[in-house]
Amino acid sequence: MPAGRKLNGLPKMSDARFEDGGEAPLALRALDADDLKVISTLAQDAIFPITEMTWDRKHRRFALLINRFRWEEGARIGEHRPERVQSVLAIEDAMAVASQGIDLSDEETVLSLMAIDWVPGVDGTGRLTLVLAGDGAVAVDVECLEVTLRDVTRPYYAPSGKVPGHPE
Repeated sequence: MPAGRKLNGLPKMSDARFEDGGEAPLALRALDADDLKVISTLAQDAIFPITEMTWDRKHRRFALLINRFRWEEGARIGEHRPERVQSVLAIEDAMAVASQGIDLSDEETVLSLMAIDWVPGVDGTGRLTLVLAGDGAVAVDVECLEVTLRDVTRPYYAPSGKVPGHPE
């Protein structure tokens, strides 16, 4: 189909390309609270199926495959069409994982990440809390703070075409 044509009255969808934006794929690591604020901000409004959360006890790693909203691309101020990208959010040195307010047995559940909070403990330990929309949360007790966020696919235009909003 030629570019610009409509199918059933809708414009043809195409993937955004990394080359279209000014930024390369993200690959970030947080080793302290200030670094974590950056990752939390960039992961805000990520959505993911509940089945994309995994805890590897043996390797002490908790990870999520998320569909991250690309806040860094200027969509909030209308510079670009809203984009998402699949990213891996990984928490290293995970000693325990607990959830609240979500039904882990419902494989159809899609969760929305609002923030990542950090409460330090003694001798470098602490608790990371993934704050979810709708009063849900996942808490990960860690031996030390090490969180990575890495884009693993090409960006794509957000299916809704909208920037996530939050009541003030």
